Amino acid sequence: MEKIPLTKDGQTALNAELKTLKSVERPAIIRAIAEAREHGDLSENAEYHSAKEKQSFIEGRIKEIEGILSLADVIDTAKMSGTIKFGARVTLVDEDTDEEKTYQIVGEPEANLEAGKLNIKSPLARALIGKDEGDSVEVRTPGGEKSYEVLKIVYS
Repeated sequence: MEKIPLTKDGQTALNAELKTLKSVERPAIIRAIAEAREHGDLSENAEYHSAKEKQSFIEGRIKEIEGILSLADVIDTAKMSGTIKFGARVTLVDEDTDEEKTYQIVGEPEANLEAGKLNIKSPLARALIGKDEGDSVEVRTPGGEKSYEVLKIVYS
């Protein structure tokens, strides 16, 4: 199996979610299923079916997180420097609109564009890898070609 790159923060967040799912969510849904069973006929019991569906989701997410963590290659970005690599926080300016944005290049499980976490497999992240401050980057997006200038690279 292929290793999954994760930052230390990503690993910490996944461990916290796993702990919550196992110690809070799982026991709560087990209680909800038991209560719903007490209401009698299970074939027409919406609460029971809803609780079973939620239990299925929780168990699936637990297995998913455990799988990710078992394949994780945790990278300590605090020891890195230089050109853009995995874990870098990169401040870019759109050369057309002068809009500044900051992204951290992370692994797929922790990617979240709204939070500024860019999947390392995304076209923008792939274009940024190996670039340095002051470099210009051309990226083909669904909306057409975009040009960015790298303003700052920070590892933390």
